[in-house]
Amino acid sequence: MATVFRSLAACGALALALAACSGADDGTDGGKGSGSGSSGFVQPAPTGAVKETVAVAATDTTCVADKTDLQAGVVKFAIKNTGTQFTAVYVYRADQSVVSERNNIQPGASADLVVELGGGSYQLACKPGHKGDGIRQDVKVTGELAKQADPRVTRAVDDYRAYVGAQVDDSIAKTKEFVAAVEKGDVDKAKELYAPSRYGWESVEPVAEAFGDIDPKVDLREADLEEGQKWTGWHRLEKALWKAPKTLAKEAVYGDQLLKDLADLKSRIPDAQMDATSMANGAKELLDEVATGKITGEEEAFSHTDLWDFAANVEGAKKVYDLLTPVLQEKNPALVTTLDTEFADLDKLLKTHASGDGWVTYDKLTKPQVKELADAVNALAEPLSGLAQAVAG
Repeated sequence: MATVFRSLAACGALALALAACSGADDGTDGGKGSGSGSSGFVQPAPTGAVKETVAVAATDTTCVADKTDLQAGVVKFAIKNTGTQFTAVYVYRADQSVVSERNNIQPGASADLVVELGGGSYQLACKPGHKGDGIRQDVKVTGELAKQADPRVTRAVDDYRAYVGAQVDDSIAKTKEFVAAVEKGDVDKAKELYAPSRYGWESVEPVAEAFGDIDPKVDLREADLEEGQKWTGWHRLEKALWKAPKTLAKEAVYGDQLLKDLADLKSRIPDAQMDATSMANGAKELLDEVATGKITGEEEAFSHTDLWDFAANVEGAKKVYDLLTPVLQEKNPALVTTLDTEFADLDKLLKTHASGDGWVTYDKLTKPQVKELADAVNALAEPLSGLAQAVAG
């Protein structure tokens, strides 16, 4: 989703989904899960790979790191949110691309963001209320990263880059069909093709979000528009299809723009910076996407095709986990056992809502069914938040 950023008020839009808002990422790692048939207990992840630990004090108006001159390597930002709002913490490169992020840190909660940083200039940003560019602090990193010695990690990164490319290609191909239907004014066909066109995108969205400028063009929701911001992308076409189909002819121009923006994303993938920790953090971000946008039903406000996005987010997270499992099995076998169970439980539950080649519309779910999905997401999100540190280094 164009921004995983959500306020407490947004979560409150669906009272039953409050369980997801309060539990999917409460800033704590490990502990006991909240459903889906297992305790979710995770043994502490190994800490030997972390070279620097930086305490970050986040409030509604400040973002203070206890040190800003760091050595290259794996860095753990230990965040404490003492503000009154949800906050997010981002690490930006000098070119403003995103190294990684940690979202939905509740007031009073703590969370860790584990990243691998080479020598250079960075910025740490806290975003209270999950809005704007954030409160920023410059960070300098000295030295060079050690050459990756584990061929399993190198293979995992290479395979993930290939997966991202294939998913973007799939989304472009299906979006071409979707846009063609829009341009012909074939409302029924365009509605049929809308959700499948987004599936590939949703499975690898953290990679797209790292570039910063593409995601708002492609996936911005109407509710997230800021004053003066131009609205383009899938959700603009979604609204036209489901709420104002007579306007479709004049909206077709946004289909062409959508294809151009997806082509731009495709061209950047070969140069995207990826490593094991960014992959692992991305998997957690995909679960955050489910917990903040899909569980509440607010992502697809007009089409109610949220379960397509839900399934794609989970598939993308599972792909990262599968690629990193050989490394994780050696470093933290208990975490492998937990994640295998929680992924399987969530997949089984999601399949109960399948319909044909896709899923039922979200407005067909009962409140107990929504809560059941939220509990399963929470049970997976907790142990998955430990993946980055477990595979670091």
